[in-house]
Amino acid sequence: MSKRNLQVCMSPALFDLYADRKSIVVVVDVLRATSTMCIAFETGIEKMIPVSTVEEALEYRSTNPDYVLAAERNGAAVRGFDFGNSPQYYLDHDMSGKTIVMTTTNGTKSIGIAKKDHEVIIGSLLNLDAISKWLIQQDRDVLIFCAGWKDKFNLEDTLFAGALAQNLVDSNLYDNSCDATQAAQVLWEKGKDDLFAFLDNSSHRKRLAKLNIDSDINFCLKINQTTKIPILKGDILVALDAC
Repeated sequence: MSKRNLQVCMSPALFDLYADRKSIVVVVDVLRATSTMCIAFETGIEKMIPVSTVEEALEYRSTNPDYVLAAERNGAAVRGFDFGNSPQYYLDHDMSGKTIVMTTTNGTKSIGIAKKDHEVIIGSLLNLDAISKWLIQQDRDVLIFCAGWKDKFNLEDTLFAGALAQNLVDSNLYDNSCDATQAAQVLWEKGKDDLFAFLDNSSHRKRLAKLNIDSDINFCLKINQTTKIPILKGDILVALDAC
């Protein structure tokens, strides 16, 4: 029996080179969009609508005043929106049954790119084992799509890609001949024992540190804090177990 294809796309600028219209795409933006999405569902939201622009988010509010708006640009919350992009913020609020409309610098853009031709699920270190187990149960090729930073490579998303790839390869169901997949696995093996320290000199950790949100960085680097897997249905994210 032939093995399933497993690839890693390390930047949105490269996505067209990997798109095949059949793989399940795992979008990851560890710091912080997809981590926030996973935790938002853990706290009980009903659905999330990821959009690319601030203007789109505001249009959704005009159609339904009960929508909660979340927006981030360059790591900072956008003035006038209910939430920024902190996963911990959701833990401090009653989110049961809420609908969130979210836009971020990198994560929601990547979702918009992937959803045109692929099934999309949301990954983070926070739901690593849950997403690994679910993917292994599917008889599908997998493309791990790193949101990066404004089309550039970043370390934290690639570390997640390596962790997920390693879990999938260990199942003996996946072919890891993709060079990008192998590179991600090497980075994960090197950094997995202390992710925070490994990212000490990374560009996005420095960027977020200037905003005094090291606590968010630490939180997003925790492994297996939720079993929730957000999946895109049309233009809306829902929890996989709610499908």
